[in-house]
Amino acid sequence: MSKSVGVDRKKRPDNFGSVEPVIIPEGEHSIRVQDLDREALKVLYRLRDAGFSGYLVGGGVRDLYLGRKPKDFDISTDARPGQLRKLFRNSRTIGRRFRLVQVFFRGGKIIEVSTLRSRSEYDMAEGEKVLPSNNTFGTLPEDALRRDLTINSLFYEIENRTIIDYVGGIRDLDQGIVRIVGDPDVRVTRDPVRMLRAVRHAARSGFRIERETWQAIISNRDKLNLCPASRIRDELLKDLHGGASRPWACLALDSGIFFTLFPCYLELFGNTPGGAARRELLLGLLGTVDRLQARIDDSFLLDIPDYMLLAVLALPWIDARFDLLEHRLKGASLYAYSRDIRAALSDVFAERFNLRRMTLESMTTLLVNLPVFAGHGGTKGWPSWLRKKSYFRDCLRFYQLFEEARGGGRADDNLFRSRQNTSEEPLRRSGVNGGAKNRSRGRRGMQPAFTSKKNGVFGLRGM
Repeated sequence: MSKSVGVDRKKRPDNFGSVEPVIIPEGEHSIRVQDLDREALKVLYRLRDAGFSGYLVGGGVRDLYLGRKPKDFDISTDARPGQLRKLFRNSRTIGRRFRLVQVFFRGGKIIEVSTLRSRSEYDMAEGEKVLPSNNTFGTLPEDALRRDLTINSLFYEIENRTIIDYVGGIRDLDQGIVRIVGDPDVRVTRDPVRMLRAVRHAARSGFRIERETWQAIISNRDKLNLCPASRIRDELLKDLHGGASRPWACLALDSGIFFTLFPCYLELFGNTPGGAARRELLLGLLGTVDRLQARIDDSFLLDIPDYMLLAVLALPWIDARFDLLEHRLKGASLYAYSRDIRAALSDVFAERFNLRRMTLESMTTLLVNLPVFAGHGGTKGWPSWLRKKSYFRDCLRFYQLFEEARGGGRADDNLFRSRQNTSEEPLRRSGVNGGAKNRSRGRRGMQPAFTSKKNGVFGLRGM
């Protein structure tokens, strides 16, 4: 069945939210144990052998059901974080309110294991400041109902090799629908970031957004302004790195979310002269990024840094405000011009997305030098003075994104190939496999408070 991005108008089922699961046996779904990641299976089997229940959850189940290769294999279990740390010595705990356990394997592979829980920290009742102790850990149906989207609320268990569905996720996968679990108005009010996740998954999968979910997004989009800037930034970067940034932008524009995130574009993309062309430039830039993202495989590791993707989002607006592509400045006038652009980026982007100073400087460098590269782009070679600049490679890549977006030559894929294998970076950043000093400090800092009480609270030592 063809599944295109759009809005589904079907009525929400009357029995939505039932805690009675639908069990799909192995013969009625396409997931096979051999499709699971080897390390994920090791974790699941060790949990089983230790007397715990373990389930593959979320996007891993969704992607395997659709015949795709999952990016991550996340696991949920009834084991508590302290028990998991004892069971998996090659692990660490992360998180504050809800602690996850990351299990490390060779080559930088990380499997995240979470304890089943009953509520999201963003679903607290009005007036609650701390999640009650009896709402920390939960059961399988409680864990399904607290998740954001029905298609991400499925469980796969290896004993009987069945899929467990409490929220109609299989039906929505079969019909190509993105639906928020529960009452969408309530869920997005308590955590507006859920709107971004709904749009992201519709864009990535080509699914339709269910009518009530779509209306909740339109009605509550301004509530994104209540979210911490760092959360919005992290969600935005997931969209830009996800390989479907152009369809994401189309849905974000149609719903108005784009203008909540980037109010500077509200007037620019309206009926102003050149507005349509600048909108097409933005979509073309994102389409070029998506094409490069599609190249990723075991032999091609993509390198497009965050600041370059943010500069892509800023380019049409900066061009309109500063007449960017028409300037050929040098010396003091170029410096003053670049400071003006840097100040504009700071006013519009820095606070909105909690960007660091270095990120703004890197964005400014790409944007200010674009006219220089555009001016020399049609020549047989780059002048030697330009090739000697420290920013030459980055600005050349940005220029090639721009050229492909406006119908010029295709960007050179090899310029965007990572210079090194980054699969072990999470280990280096975390201090794992580092010096003894880092390992000792990391273990003390991550040691979880643990209680054996049935409804006990973890992570609240000293309270």
